[in-house]
Amino acid sequence: MIGLIGKKIGMTRIFDENGNTIPVTVIQLGTCTVVHTRSVSKNGYSAVQLGFGEAKKKNIPKPLRVYFEKNNLPFCKILKEFRISEQELSKYEIGAKITPDIFTENEKVDVSGISKGKGFAGVMKRYNFKGFSPTHGVHESFRGPGSIGQCATPSRVFKGKKLPGHMGNNKVTVKNLRVVKIKPEGNFILLKGAMPGHRNSIVTIEKTK
Repeated sequence: MIGLIGKKIGMTRIFDENGNTIPVTVIQLGTCTVVHTRSVSKNGYSAVQLGFGEAKKKNIPKPLRVYFEKNNLPFCKILKEFRISEQELSKYEIGAKITPDIFTENEKVDVSGISKGKGFAGVMKRYNFKGFSPTHGVHESFRGPGSIGQCATPSRVFKGKKLPGHMGNNKVTVKNLRVVKIKPEGNFILLKGAMPGHRNSIVTIEKTK
């Protein structure tokens, strides 16, 4: 299913016809350009690569710059791929424009973005551990993970064990968000609820499969 690339503006709230408040995230969608297509016969999968945003010529790597100029494409700052079926692939040609009108109000969409980086975090913040009782002689282990149970056997720590480490700055997908409102002026789309990323971060929106 084809989607679009946009910029997260921030959160606000609106009111419906009954006066109920709805928390929404505002995303500014742009007209995306079809930069490249991937086919099963040539690449092993079918997809459309879209370009978003304007970039200066000097900031584009030379191989990519030559490709843009050869195909009379604008210099795009962000490139993202969207997996589609082989039948849908024939609808899109290099240079075609994908506009925000592919979305309608009250339909469900999936949003992907990079979550905020929180740096190095302990297990209570990272995994919502309860912590240990600060009484009965407990010494400096109130927020620690406690025993991780890897003594003589197997004498190592299994991968994936919940321990302190880098938190956030990962790709996160939030599914089934409802399109509350679409504002054609400025290409703003309002989605109910929160989604990953800081203000002005890049997100991708796809129709829920």
